[in-house]
Amino acid sequence: MGSTVIPLSSDTLPMPLKILAINWRDLKNPLAGGAEVHLEENLRRFVKMGHSVTLLTSNFPGGAKEEMIERVRMVRAGNDYTFNWCVPFMLKKELKKNSYDIVLEDINKVPFYSPLFQKLPTLVVVPHLFADAVFQEINFVLGLYIYLAEKPIPRVYRGRKFCVISESTRQDLTARGIPPEDVRVVYCGTDFSLYSKDPRVDKEKEPLVVYLGRLKKYKSVDHLLGAFAKIASDFSKARLIIIGEGDDHPRLADLTRKLGIESRVTYTGFAPKEEKVNWLQKAWVVVCPSLKEGWGLTNIEANACGTPVVCADVPGLRDSVAPGKSGLLYPYGQTDRLAAHLRDVLSNPPLRQKLEEGALEWAKNFSWDRSAEEMIKLVEEVVHKR
Repeated sequence: MGSTVIPLSSDTLPMPLKILAINWRDLKNPLAGGAEVHLEENLRRFVKMGHSVTLLTSNFPGGAKEEMIERVRMVRAGNDYTFNWCVPFMLKKELKKNSYDIVLEDINKVPFYSPLFQKLPTLVVVPHLFADAVFQEINFVLGLYIYLAEKPIPRVYRGRKFCVISESTRQDLTARGIPPEDVRVVYCGTDFSLYSKDPRVDKEKEPLVVYLGRLKKYKSVDHLLGAFAKIASDFSKARLIIIGEGDDHPRLADLTRKLGIESRVTYTGFAPKEEKVNWLQKAWVVVCPSLKEGWGLTNIEANACGTPVVCADVPGLRDSVAPGKSGLLYPYGQTDRLAAHLRDVLSNPPLRQKLEEGALEWAKNFSWDRSAEEMIKLVEEVVHKR
């Protein structure tokens, strides 16, 4: 992967396309995450290229049923639990009212099975599928619902092209029976205007470990707490900052007290983008202990700020790390190994400097402009093949 950024162009395609996208959430939704960042960073660039885009998505308290955001038309209905049942009716209404060239269906929870309700060329965007990892996060009944909902994907989407964000997800899909030639990897990007090393911001004088992400059980923040407790006595002034919110917060706060590290750990809750960037710039290391991801947006964002990462060696996360260059990997769940890596990074300045320099270089490979250019070429292939 090179670091050249391909400029956005209004004549990327012979003619403007009308694109209808479907995703569970949009970026204004309080529960939005990496899947929403990925899709909308690309959709907004499609508009700049001269295409028109409508996004069907779920509504949320205070959300408008329809609005324009950076020239992307948002149409909302249902909520986070019912949206998939609304999609067939939304598709029927939208396709009756407007003509479109392609449907982009983003599968990052329960699939919408859009090919059952429309016959347009369809590009299926998949950050990652849950498989049995879903049972780590939610109750068995709801987990079984999501687990079984993924099973018909190879049959329902037969003949459609898939756009995935990592080699790990590509391997997952092909193992499920999707033909390899139907799966294309388009890596995520980074907003370098926001995430960058600022020479005016120094690293903290004392060791600072940061976690950035939602507080969900499958994110395994408890592993980080356990590892930090193991090294706390060796680094008496080290701090752990946990940025984000989620329903696992009460359990994590209780564990923090039981481990006796509450004076060393800070939960910031929701933090504005500028505050998150400031923490990433000041951190000595960022940790991602999750069970499974589609990619590792936070890894690249931290790297772009000049900060190395320590991550679980799991699908998605391993794709976004250059081991020994931008960060270090450890076997998922092995807190002793995680603690050892933290100890190495915090106590070894030459190693830390090497990783900081490597992180900056690695992050240059991933831009949203490149991502959008590659995805729109795939969109064009799907449309013109039909």
